[in-house]
Amino acid sequence: MADLTMTRLHEIMVVLQSVSLVFYFIDYLNKDRQVHRLAVGLLSIVWLLQTVFLVLYMVEMKRFPILSLFEGIYFYAWLIILLSLVMQLVFKSDLPGFFLNIIGFIFMTIHTFAPSQLEQSPVGDALRSELLFIHITFAFLAYAAFALSFVFSILYLILYRVLKKKKWTKQFSRLPSLQHAEIGMIMSIITGIPLLFVSLVLGLQWAYISLNEFSIFDFKIVNSFILLVLYIVVLLIRKGVRYKGTNYAWIHVYAFLFVIINFLLGSQLSQFHFWY
Repeated sequence: MADLTMTRLHEIMVVLQSVSLVFYFIDYLNKDRQVHRLAVGLLSIVWLLQTVFLVLYMVEMKRFPILSLFEGIYFYAWLIILLSLVMQLVFKSDLPGFFLNIIGFIFMTIHTFAPSQLEQSPVGDALRSELLFIHITFAFLAYAAFALSFVFSILYLILYRVLKKKKWTKQFSRLPSLQHAEIGMIMSIITGIPLLFVSLVLGLQWAYISLNEFSIFDFKIVNSFILLVLYIVVLLIRKGVRYKGTNYAWIHVYAFLFVIINFLLGSQLSQFHFWY
């Protein structure tokens, strides 16, 4: 029962930190202080849970937990998250705190789903299944966000054409404004990018611990990373004069076509992706 409780505690920490990363990313791009407070609050909860586990482990083992590799990884993740919170709450330096949180999340994931940890755990098989479930869930959430950006881009193109040709009728009264459609495009990919990043990190970890052989150059893995970079570029170029209005909307349309290709063709050509 104790092992199961600790396992669930670690899973909760990984999920909370994943959500925290999404909020941090949204705040970083939009400077939303309310979202920032949510991100810091979730990260603080993660650090407190880590601290409780660390103290309980020290009491049980009667020593400081840095004598093995995986103990060291956990302590390092705890230290990184503490440093991230100090940078944000004490020094008011948000950007370094954001990147520290990413590093801490990666090390926390490595510790929670490490092969040796799973072999020793009585719920190792369940952990593998749950890691795969979280990976797939985040991937689908990212795809859904990108689909929403595609919808907003189509609405933007329709509205622009209607206004340009002065063919406005009551049928188009429910369309969003051009400004709202553009905001919808941007906010959708702002949400999708961190979700896809988290999914890729967890997916690579699952493949490492569950498959006897797998290549990081697998068709689906490579295309997923290309997709991530593609949407980051789409997000960054929005401030350029050349990529405004309909040009920017068409870029969203083409980017989503790559999502469809990755979803359908990537799964067919992958060595171990069969269903998504």
